[in-house]
Amino acid sequence: MASAFIASFKKKTKKYLNSYRRFLTRIGKNSIRGLDKLAIQADKEVWKETNCLDCANCCKVMTPTYTKADIERISRHFKMSANEFKKKWLRKDRSGDWMNKQTPCQFLNAKTNMCTIYEIRPVDCSGFPHHTKKHFKEWVHVYKQNVEYCPATFKLVQKMKEKLDAQN
Repeated sequence: MASAFIASFKKKTKKYLNSYRRFLTRIGKNSIRGLDKLAIQADKEVWKETNCLDCANCCKVMTPTYTKADIERISRHFKMSANEFKKKWLRKDRSGDWMNKQTPCQFLNAKTNMCTIYEIRPVDCSGFPHHTKKHFKEWVHVYKQNVEYCPATFKLVQKMKEKLDAQN
């Protein structure tokens, strides 16, 4: 079921990605009255019709950024030193951030789409897809990336575009 869901999502993404990214670019460049309120409303609607366990695409194709606190907390859970944990599972990216060495995430249970370290997962994962950040406009660059990978972000942008188009 999950693969059919992702295949359907990829098809929709291919059709609308450029349009939604252009829409997000316009949002980033213009002041839109009530934008944050609109984002909060759309986010509530999105989560009534979205179940992350149907997808887990974020865990399959993206990697979180691990903070120092994440590394310490998760390595303690595995009874490893932070250095052992980093050596086994992480790499530094070009900007010096710690990321998974590979995708899908080593902590994803592929059969259930559940995180095996959910209670202690990285902060980046617990906040994903970052819809509820204040000042939506300042996070447009994140949504431009995530709209391609996250059905919830795709739906958020779709709903916001529809509502703003209806106002104009």
